[in-house]
Amino acid sequence: MVSSLTVRPACDIFGRMDINWLGHSCFRLRGKQAAIVTDPFPPDLGYTLGKPTADIVTISHQHHSHSYDEGIGGEPKIINGPGEYEIKGVLIIGIATFHDADGGKEKGKNTVYLIEIDGITVCHLGDLGHVLTAEQVEEIDDVDVLLLPVGGGATINASTAAEVLRQIEPRVVIPMHYKTPVLKRELGPVDSFLKEMGIEQPASQPKISLNPSTLPLSTQVFLLDY
Repeated sequence: MVSSLTVRPACDIFGRMDINWLGHSCFRLRGKQAAIVTDPFPPDLGYTLGKPTADIVTISHQHHSHSYDEGIGGEPKIINGPGEYEIKGVLIIGIATFHDADGGKEKGKNTVYLIEIDGITVCHLGDLGHVLTAEQVEEIDDVDVLLLPVGGGATINASTAAEVLRQIEPRVVIPMHYKTPVLKRELGPVDSFLKEMGIEQPASQPKISLNPSTLPLSTQVFLLDY
């Protein structure tokens, strides 16, 4: 169980692995040897992707708002399903889950990714649609940074997100997939998740930078600018 939850400004943490939120479920993780982009989105979503470069792109499922890999520059390796991958010193494990709470019968499959980069383990939940099974919790063990959908719609809502957080017990939580002023989708706001966790909304930050020695001792929530 998460015994305590505090919020600390992201600028208090310094390190070498940078995490930027590009919007929706899309992040750019930049380590010493490689850059990874997760779940890239198309222009019609409302956010501005630009043309970020990456060595690796992970795609949790084939919905257009999560699989726009043509928007990524360079010649990235595309990972779009369960399995174990090692690219440029980055270990990635894709774990099979579902996009709904009915075994995928409504919305199909989803892949959760564990990304180990520069000694930090990042877990991107994609459009997870259910609480985790005991087997999945065991597979997802020992997460440093959790990229957590909180806005409902096609994925888990605020209350289920809080439950999944407690299953995983990460050190850092970054909410994603929620309503913002530019998003052209109907999702719940991040405030609902923060209320579930019993914390006030912190100031958002452009990015966070981490290394293993600067990880917080207890679970902390960070909001990033898109």
